[in-house]
Amino acid sequence: MHFREIIDILSLWALPSVILIILTVAIVRKVPVYEAFIEGAKDGAKVCFNIIPYLVAIIVAISMLRASGAIEALAGCCSVVLNKIHMPTDILPLAFVRSLSGSAALGVFSEIVSNNDINSYTSKLAAVMMGSSETTFYVLTVYFGAVGIKKYRYAVLTGLSADFIGIVMSIIVAKFFFG
Repeated sequence: MHFREIIDILSLWALPSVILIILTVAIVRKVPVYEAFIEGAKDGAKVCFNIIPYLVAIIVAISMLRASGAIEALAGCCSVVLNKIHMPTDILPLAFVRSLSGSAALGVFSEIVSNNDINSYTSKLAAVMMGSSETTFYVLTVYFGAVGIKKYRYAVLTGLSADFIGIVMSIIVAKFFFG
């Protein structure tokens, strides 16, 4: 059995296995699973209403950056360096926007896939990058704002460092598997 076949099997069974383990532990500990799920959903709805202003601010900022062409201009300036590290310039907007907003990153990702073949290196790199990085500013703004944390300087540095490592590793992984 080849490495790729093993990875395919593991990825196919990962989520159902986690769900089964969670349900098994809950049953063993006699946790009322459905009631706990409903209570969590109620709490989630409350959080959604609290974070709407933060979401609107992030979406407006991202829309202004994209509409002004600032992200695309930066991609043009960095094209020589990007080509040396096997990162197509189409990916740069995703690398920047991913730290800000998941929905904006999904829009950029959809644009990348629609402009390139679904099986192209660019589309595959974009997919790996989407799964390898986090929406740092979204998490800090929304979740820290929801619980009232005002000082999050080290969280910003840690989050941006993790995003950078995620982007670098996604380039390495995509080059290894698809390049």
